[in-house]
Amino acid sequence: MTDGRLTGRTALVTGASRGIGAVIAERFAAEGAAVAVTARTADAGHNVLSGSLAETVARIDAAGGHAVPLVADLAVAEDRERVVAAAQATIGHVDILVNNAAVTWFQPITEITAKRRQLMFEVQVFAPMDLARLVLPDMVDAGEGWILNVSSGVARHPTFPPGPARWLTGTVYGMCKAALERFTTGFAAEVWSSNVAVNALSPSRVVPTPGTIYHHLVRPDDPNQVVEPPAVMAEAALALCSRPPQSCTGRVAYSQALLAELGIPAPGAA
Repeated sequence: MTDGRLTGRTALVTGASRGIGAVIAERFAAEGAAVAVTARTADAGHNVLSGSLAETVARIDAAGGHAVPLVADLAVAEDRERVVAAAQATIGHVDILVNNAAVTWFQPITEITAKRRQLMFEVQVFAPMDLARLVLPDMVDAGEGWILNVSSGVARHPTFPPGPARWLTGTVYGMCKAALERFTTGFAAEVWSSNVAVNALSPSRVVPTPGTIYHHLVRPDDPNQVVEPPAVMAEAALALCSRPPQSCTGRVAYSQALLAELGIPAPGAA
């Protein structure tokens, strides 16, 4: 593999067994980064959704990259500490952290259980905070670093009268992502002097992934639905994690708008 924009750097990508996380990990590896990928699904057949860490690593290896699989449940605080220690032991100090892991149920407030909403906040809010805290010393020691939190347009407040019924069950998911975005801007301000970039990135349109298809957010039978290829998010993530940190930090960005701003073509986007 020839030198790329991330040659010599290391990245820890969560939720990398499938979907956006897997594609980001593959894109970073293609640009020369050594990548530690983490998720709960180690091998195919261990989850109702397609995709596994083994498959992500196999694609990266086949393309000439370097990846290490780290199985972890980020809802568990001890696993967060363990996965960072394992990444440091296998790929070295962490230059880039991508917080992409998610667990979600789409249910009305009146129906969702306390256990489910707690789990959603653990994985999508508290885990990114803890992982960022745990990798920060590496970045401070190196004099630079990049933290990217994958968000969603569901963080936006609803309009009234309300839109399509399928979005009316995403309140808790939206709460998690809104909290993640506020963490992003606050932490970016806190670590500005350490030359560490902290940004949030959402897709401009729904991305076809095993998860969005499972939750019926992508409708294969609707020829009028416009979707965004996962490669667009990967390209936007690369742009945010390869620029001088203080030149682009504290952003709550959307993939296609960000790429247009930076003059970077969006791969396959309509």
